[in-house]
Amino acid sequence: MNSLSSATLLADRRCWLLMLSAALAGVLGFFAVPDSLAIGFVSRAGFWFVLAGFAVWVWSLGSSFVPGLRNWRWRESDWTSVAVVLLAGVLLLAHERFGFKIVMDEVMLLGTSMGMHFDKAALTPLRGNDIQGAFMIIEGIVDKRPLFFPFLVSLLHDLFGYRPANAFVLNGALTFVFLGMVCATGRMLAGRVAGWIGVALFAGLPLLGQNCTGGGFELLNLVMMLGTVMLGARYIGKRDDAALIAFVYSGLLLVQVRYESGIFMLPVAVVIFWVWWQEGRVQLPWAVIFAPLLMVHHPLQQRIFDIRSSSWEMASRPGLTSPFSIGYVPDNLGHAMKFFFGNAADQPNSWVLSAFGCVAIPFFALLVLKRLRLLKAEPAISVALTVFSVGFALQFVLMMCYAWGFDEVVTRRLSLPTHLGMVLAVLSVLPQFANPLVHRVLLAVASVGLIARSVPSMAAHAYSQEYTPGRETAWRRDFMAAQPRPDYLMIDNDSTLWVTHLVSSTPTVVATKRAGDIAFHMRNRTFSGVFVFQRYEIDAETGKMTLRKGDDLGPAFVLEPVVEERLQLLTLSRISRVKEIRLEAGNVSTPDPEDHLVPKSRAAIEEARRLFMESYMKQLP
Repeated sequence: MNSLSSATLLADRRCWLLMLSAALAGVLGFFAVPDSLAIGFVSRAGFWFVLAGFAVWVWSLGSSFVPGLRNWRWRESDWTSVAVVLLAGVLLLAHERFGFKIVMDEVMLLGTSMGMHFDKAALTPLRGNDIQGAFMIIEGIVDKRPLFFPFLVSLLHDLFGYRPANAFVLNGALTFVFLGMVCATGRMLAGRVAGWIGVALFAGLPLLGQNCTGGGFELLNLVMMLGTVMLGARYIGKRDDAALIAFVYSGLLLVQVRYESGIFMLPVAVVIFWVWWQEGRVQLPWAVIFAPLLMVHHPLQQRIFDIRSSSWEMASRPGLTSPFSIGYVPDNLGHAMKFFFGNAADQPNSWVLSAFGCVAIPFFALLVLKRLRLLKAEPAISVALTVFSVGFALQFVLMMCYAWGFDEVVTRRLSLPTHLGMVLAVLSVLPQFANPLVHRVLLAVASVGLIARSVPSMAAHAYSQEYTPGRETAWRRDFMAAQPRPDYLMIDNDSTLWVTHLVSSTPTVVATKRAGDIAFHMRNRTFSGVFVFQRYEIDAETGKMTLRKGDDLGPAFVLEPVVEERLQLLTLSRISRVKEIRLEAGNVSTPDPEDHLVPKSRAAIEEARRLFMESYMKQLP
């Protein structure tokens, strides 16, 4: 009795501590810290908060899984399933060129990883210069995108040296992790063939291939979603501290991948409370009690949406004033159907996956309602999917209320969680068909769809040609690779791309204001060359070329075209060399023709050098 009373008292104390921790985190994250300090705090402390959460998660995974791995025997493993996963992963990676697919997101994420690597600061560079072989970030901002993906990329930088391609390495590795998890989930739900069906369905989705070879966070989002579901099932089955900690921290890290992924903390909480209710006790390890405090930086970072109204990017949607509205639902449902069943040349979709998913979802919904009555008797993975189905449904509803539809080139990737929900629905319904022939037929249909439609679609990837920024970015990276020396200056409003590739760069809007400073560095041969990127729109009737808004440097800059490319029929992209800068004050970029006497005194020489260096640093573009 005394032992029971002590356990109850300890549980009560830990509940109070958890509520205190959550309340303190809420006050700090939403109320106590003013906007002026919030962004600076995220910049300086964001990396360390994510590192702490990630370290606890890795430790808990080790504590939970390592004891079981001691009994692993390689001869007893399912190597056929491993081969299926490897083949599917290679197929997804082989038909797409590695590169930045959604430029604004992916380059900014790479920039944040660069700041985390060099300065352990969550700072995305805007201006940077190579100073005598040492690259220096001069100016940066805290980006709105959550920090977990750039954090993982920064770890690769730390381990293997800074390389922009590390973002692609991470997504390439996550491709096989994700497919392996799909295969394992299918096997738990309906057997070995079901796992292969899930892998085949995803291997036939060109949209997934795009993200596997890109530098964005969409694939990590899928991995953490499915991983959280699987860890939830493990906690339901094991009900020990290590499994609980791994589950909780997986959910917290999922929140830090994409903005809307916070929805999935609701099913995480439901699973935990359901287990507590089943056990008749509260289970609260210390790592879970203090978990809310490791999330303080996340709501502080989201203040960016209040501070910078442009973060919602509503300027690209003329006539719309709100990013979310229930009024968008009818149109977005139509956009979703156009994406799921559109032509292969227009959309990177999979008819087979879409058809299977649309058929399976109503049956899965009925299955969920049936399971709710006797949830305790269901397998752990079925319980987890029953609860998390609410998260997938809410995520889809939120996307239907968004100002952008699934069939638009930049927002197609937002459909990936829905695709995951569809596949999980298919795999969940399969056990209702006891005949193995049904499973084999579905596998055959998925394989035929993969070979007959998805592979040709991925090989042609016509659906990606309309996205000019992505093609321009690939062209600019080719220009970088072709330069014999990296010590040039590039003027480009997308300056972060160049800075993340360790090329000195400044935005066009800054260059026009600091023409005199750039002229100073041209006179002093700071850079081997000064280039500018510009885009021209071509009038179909007259052939007249109009410079894109924001790309005009003004009459002071004398340009000489170096290379240009028509990436679309009526669009010309051009990189020019700045030959000279002519200013009204007579301060030009050519060297002074007059000879000047060198001071004889060493002190005078050192003073002149100091003054020059001070001016040199202040005038960096």
